[in-house]
Amino acid sequence: MRNSLPEFRERRGESQADLAAAVDVTRQTINAVERDRYDPSLELAFALAAHYDCAIEDIFSPE
Repeated sequence: MRNSLPEFRERRGESQADLAAAVDVTRQTINAVERDRYDPSLELAFALAAHYDCAIEDIFSPE
C-alpha cells in the first residue's frame, strides 16, 4: 500500500514523534508506516485521517 503520510506530516511541520504522540503510537510505528514496512491497522488509519482532517484514501492508496 502506498502512502503519502510523510507529505502530510511535513506540511504541518511535525516530526514522527509529534505525530506518534498525537495518534498514540510509537515513533517507530510511524517510521515503519512511512517506509511501507508496516500496513497500519484500520484504527490507526482512521486516527491518522482524523488527525489530518481528511479521508483515509487521501493518505493511503493501493499500489
